[in-house]
Amino acid sequence: MNTKLGRLGRTVVSILGLMIVGAIYESLAEASDTKTYPPPGQLIDVGDHRLHINCIGTGSPTVVIVSGLGDWSTSWGVVQTEVAKTTRVCTYDRAGLGWSDANSLPSDAAPFATELHTLLQNANVPGPYIMVGHSRGGFIARIFAHDYASEVAGVVLIDSMNPKQVTESLSNRLALFSSLEAALARVGVVRLIVKLPAIASGAPPNGEAYYPLFSRPGSFQTTANEYRALPASAAQAAAVKSFGDLPLIVLTAKRNNNPGWSEWQTELLQLSSNSQHLFAENSGHVIQFDEPDAAVDAILKMVELVR
Repeated sequence: MNTKLGRLGRTVVSILGLMIVGAIYESLAEASDTKTYPPPGQLIDVGDHRLHINCIGTGSPTVVIVSGLGDWSTSWGVVQTEVAKTTRVCTYDRAGLGWSDANSLPSDAAPFATELHTLLQNANVPGPYIMVGHSRGGFIARIFAHDYASEVAGVVLIDSMNPKQVTESLSNRLALFSSLEAALARVGVVRLIVKLPAIASGAPPNGEAYYPLFSRPGSFQTTANEYRALPASAAQAAAVKSFGDLPLIVLTAKRNNNPGWSEWQTELLQLSSNSQHLFAENSGHVIQFDEPDAAVDAILKMVELVR
């Protein structure tokens, strides 16, 4: 019995030792990342924290891209660079993601829309805006277009979520999974073993920063918080029934095989009496990686309509 207890004790001590070493490794790696990958844009005070916003190009209207759940500005590098050849375009990072500070505010869509408006005002980025929302970012763009209608000239929903597809059980399962990932990331495991697809291999501007920023425990915890807030976000977006005749483009990924996705996408067209349905023929859900030209074309088409 004493031998078994001794072995168990040594095992526990070894595991704790590895966890401590892993936590130190993660802390040093994050400090190194801060020096190696400075933010490409500005850090703007929005109250008790700062958000990162990166605007390039010139001209009006200003395109504002809202990333999907757990995603941030870096993944839109190729799309942003191309759109910037025609007009001003801004990407940003929600609190706790990318280069933005973390905060303790709710992680549902309505506060995010309010915070985005504050960010644009404090960064001196005037409208009119074309709001571009991808996936869950579509909820934020939808609410923003309603709450600040006088400042919005058009909306582009890029494979946006439909409020009807959100369920409490799915949100909780995904949140739990991201919380477990956050726990592993705190002791350096994610940074050591997770290898992302070649989406950030240096082709997109600042793409080399994607993996280090993704690997941080804070990114996973923020993603978990956003998953938990999905039902509230969906309810807030569903409360926006119509944009009136505001120009709307719905861009749908043809290779997104989620059951019911096609019907949910078609339903989004009802948000405006002035809507168009476009398709990314060769893309899954992450159109900005799979078929960025389709996203660029949809955004520039809206720019032409507004002008």
